[in-house]
Formats: sequence, structure tokens, C-alpha cells
Amino acid sequence: MMDFLILFLIITTVMPAISQALVESNRKRLFTALEQKRGSRVIALIHRQETMSILGIPLARYISIEDSERVLRAIHLTPADMPIDLVLHTPGGLVLAAHQIARALTRHKAKVTVFIPHYAMSGGTLLALAADEIIMSENAVLGPVDPQIGEYPAVSLLKLLEVKPVEKLSDQSLILADIANKALRQVEALVRKILLDHTPEVKIAHESIPRIAEALVSGIWTHDHPITVEDAQELGLPVTTNLPQEIFELMDLYQQPGATKSSVQFIPLPYKLDRSSPAGHSLDKK
Repeated sequence: MMDFLILFLIITTVMPAISQALVESNRKRLFTALEQKRGSRVIALIHRQETMSILGIPLARYISIEDSERVLRAIHLTPADMPIDLVLHTPGGLVLAAHQIARALTRHKAKVTVFIPHYAMSGGTLLALAADEIIMSENAVLGPVDPQIGEYPAVSLLKLLEVKPVEKLSDQSLILADIANKALRQVEALVRKILLDHTPEVKIAHESIPRIAEALVSGIWTHDHPITVEDAQELGLPVTTNLPQEIFELMDLYQQPGATKSSVQFIPLPYKLDRSSPAGHSLDKK
């Protein structure tokens, strides 16, 4: 009985490490295949909600200073004439971190492509704006980049000054409104600077930049408003939808960990229409 218990403890301790090592190996294999196929440096910035191993408390992932340090390091190690492919899946994060990454991408002399399989919101959209080409899946979305002051949208704080007499506002509200005003000006200036990037070539018509900055920063949408592929193209962003299959395969290797199974299940194979079949479809064997 004691031997069985020891064996059980060894297996439960070692197997997760082996499983993680296999996942890391498969990730590196996909990175290498994609880099060889495109002749580029592939960088992944993928945030999935993780679960603490003991308490089971969900921890939201976001663009952090640690992320910016690692991405900047990857860009620094990339030759100036080598394209960069950035895989983005993020709800956003710190403006400082997103600012650093975006400016580094605009300074890179070779082509920068951002791949968005599902969503890149807020700071993630800021990074996408730094790309020469944004390749999204047909159902992926971007989001507004209007600054948030604590839990409040900056534009909403400024709205207080318009609808309420100053003498009736608290000192804290006035301070927040002042910060909001500065934040809006700073982010709009950053967006314009990123969109003016002409390296290695012009990516956005100059006359479209004020309209894009206005739409993304001014607060005409709520901060979580999804900007679809069609919306982004209408704004004038360099968006296409020819997302490589390898990107979806890479996302499969960033599964959300947890004790329970996913609530979404399906047969992970492509189907094709087979009109000779009574059911009307069959498995795609290609």
C-alpha cells in the first residue's frame, strides 16, 4: 500500500511537468515552422485567464511591464531587415507597456505583421496599430483605446465638467478630470504618432489618421466595444483576413488550465459539404 502511494505521488508530481514540457516543445515546433515559412521572427503575446493551483481564484492576464521587457528583448535580437510577426490575444493592459512595445515596432525597419485570431482590445489594439499589416480571423475584433482613469472612462470624467457646475464637484472629481484631460491628449498624440509610421512604407493614408484617432480615442464607443474586421477596414486600417492555419494551431497550445473540462466541445476536424450524403456533410479527409 505504501509503495502504491509513493508511486501515485511520483506520477501526480511528474506528469504535469512532462505534459507542460510537451506543450512547450509543440509551441517551439510551430514557432520554427512559421518562422521558416515566412522568413520572420515570430513573437507571441497571448493572455489567457489562469487559475491558481490551490485556491482556484481566477487571475486576469494583461499587458504588463514584464511583457514589454520580453517583447523589447525579442525585437532587439531581431535583425533590422527581418520581418516581425506578432501573434496577439489580449484584453489590453498598462499604457506604459503597450506604448513601449508599439514604439519599438514602429522603429523596426522591416515589415511588421500582427495576427489576431480572436481579439486584441485596448492596449492590444494600440499594438496592432503599429503593424504594417493586421491579419485577423473573420470574427476577430479590436477595441477602442480611450484611456481609463481607475474604473472610469476619461471622456466620462470630462463630461462631468460640462453637465455639473465646478463648485458642486469634489476636489477628487476635479483632480480626476484634470488627469483624464491629460490622458486623452497623450493617448491621441501616441495614436497619431504610431499611425504616421512610414517604415518600411506608408501603411495608412495621411488624411485618414485624424478620423481613425478620433474614433478610437474620443469615447464614442464604450471601452469594451468590439471593432469588427469590417469596422476596421472602413476606418482605413490595413486589415486583411488571410490568417494562417498555424496561428489557430498555436492558440490550441495555450489552453486555459483548470480542473473542469471546457463547456464547449466539438470534433476538431474541418468538414466539407457532401451533397451525396443523406446528412449533407462529411469529414474533410484532405
